[in-house]
Parts: sequence; structure tokens; C-alpha cells
Amino acid sequence: MADHIITGIDVGTYHVKVAIARLPRQTNDRKPIPEIIGTGYAESRGLKSGYILQPDEVSRSIKSAISQAEKSAGVIVKKAHVAIGSIGLEELYSRGEIIPARADSEITSTDLDKVMQDSEDRIIDHIPNRKILHNIPLRYTIDGAEVLGRPQGLRGTKLEVDTLFITTYEQHVNDLIATIESIGIYVEDVIASPLATSFVLLNKTQKRAGCILVNIGSETTSLVVFEDSTPISLKIFPVGSNDITNDIALGLKITIEEAEKIKRGNMTSVTFSKKRLDEIIHHRLNSIFELIDTHLKKLNAMACYQQESSLLAADQTSTASPKSLNTLSPYQPEPPLSKSVKTQK
Repeated sequence: MADHIITGIDVGTYHVKVAIARLPRQTNDRKPIPEIIGTGYAESRGLKSGYILQPDEVSRSIKSAISQAEKSAGVIVKKAHVAIGSIGLEELYSRGEIIPARADSEITSTDLDKVMQDSEDRIIDHIPNRKILHNIPLRYTIDGAEVLGRPQGLRGTKLEVDTLFITTYEQHVNDLIATIESIGIYVEDVIASPLATSFVLLNKTQKRAGCILVNIGSETTSLVVFEDSTPISLKIFPVGSNDITNDIALGLKITIEEAEKIKRGNMTSVTFSKKRLDEIIHHRLNSIFELIDTHLKKLNAMACYQQESSLLAADQTSTASPKSLNTLSPYQPEPPLSKSVKTQK
């Protein structure tokens, strides 16, 4: 059995990134670990706020990044998994319920499928023009009692499930798939970018204990919350590192170009107060973490998540491009959201 080749494509407003991985064939009981064998990177053109405006320009950017990855990996990309971000990503919760089909009330895999479908049916009319990317069961109950583990094989007269749905604009997904497939690459799957990032940066221990992953992008900041190894929330905030650049430009009375260089730690010809720069950056980052804190408090109060939560005490992992925000590390949110803050670059 040959090694399996997996390709991932992330199309952002400013950059297209491609990674090609080799998944070795399994030779024992241990799960094989993917190995990155090629990467590609290109400037994005034809997008605004993550949405495709000029498909031809976007396809050229994607093709350029893929060509780089193919050259370094020594393989030809024919299919890929695609990550989708932008402010269009939204979360939605629903509860489904059914009566188990078997006469002895034993719950089967068919019952699990049916209760998930009922959960979806209850929201589908409320999300016109949107596509469901992920449906994640958060909690099963049988006759009102929470199930610890798998409900399959247990008995009861009523099965319920609380479900997290991640959705985005259907037109956005269709345009992205059509653009990628126009250059001869079949799209195997579309995944929300924040979830894709969590697969790479968070380990099993962090997700099991409860943690939040914050990704500060150019135009948006994304948040994924894990509890008991399950993603229970995904949120996109319309603020990012570009806002920090604008704040620096206004605060120091300099151009956007100069502010961007200062933010990246590359500007040495402009004289400015380090204390004033710290105040500007700290104020913007603190406002971002206040948004996150408010969302976590709302999450704790939600009816679909009633058990005691340790979210506000969980680990927090922040991500940002090392080129886009070299000045992130010294800053801590006030008040701190976590016991430890780690910056992944």
C-alpha cells in the first residue's frame, strides 16, 4: 500500500497558502504521523474580506502557490482539502430529539443519525443562503439524563442531542470550490479555518482540559473553544492586525506603510516613543481580548451548555503571523483570560 498524499489549501484575503503532506502507510498499531513534504505561498488577488470578486485573479494566485508546493514536494496535486475563513463563518446551536426505533428501546447508530438530522431540521429554515460546514454533537441525553460516553447500545424512551453547527455563505463556498476546480484540482472537503488551525496547534491534553485558540489575522480574529476534547464554540470578530496598524498610524501621526513596518519590528528611521507605541498596541489587543471574554461569559450562560465549565480558567493559545505582528508577545490581556498565554508563530 503506497503512502497517502494530502494537500491543504488556505485562501485568505492577503495570501494563499498550500501544504502537501505524506501520510505513511500503517505498519503497526500506531497511527502514522503526516510529514510535510512541500509548501507554497502566494499573494492573494481578487478577494475582499475573504470573498471572491475576481475569480481569474484568485485562480492565478492559487495556481502559483500550488506550483511552488508541487515543485518542493515532487508530486502533482489533483485533489485538496480547502480551509475557509472570513467573517461569514457563524455558529448555531440546536437540540434534536427522537424516540428510539427498536421495540426494546435500545439505541442504534441509525437512531444517532436520526437525532442529528432532527437537530438540523429544526434550524435549516432559519439559515437561508447558508451552508452547514460542520455539525458537532456536544451532549447526548437519554430520558433527561446526560450520557457519559456513547449512547449507542443504551436503552431509553427519548434520545436528545445538543448540536453545534458551523455555517457560512453558500455562495462563498460554491465560488471558492468552482475557482479551485477551474484549475483542475478536485475539492475533497471544505473546513472552517479556525478548526483546521486547532488540529495543528492544540494537543489532546489541551483540548481535553479545556482551552481557547485565538488567531489574530489581518482583518479578523477567530476564536475556537474546546471543552472535554470537543469544539463547543467558534467565533469570528471583525477586528485584526490591520486595525493595530491603523491605530499606530493615527497615534504616532505617520503613514500606514511606516506603521506596518513598526508593527513588524522593521522600522528604524522613524523616531517615536516606545511607551506610546506600547500603549497603542496594548489598547487594541486589550479590546480584542475583551470581545473574547464577553463571548466566553455568554457561552457559559447558554442553555445548551448547562454543566459547570472551566473555560475562563483554561489555557489560551494565541496565534499571529510572525511577520504581521512581531510585537504581540509582551502583551497580556487585562484581566487575564487564562493561566498561561502562549504565542504560536
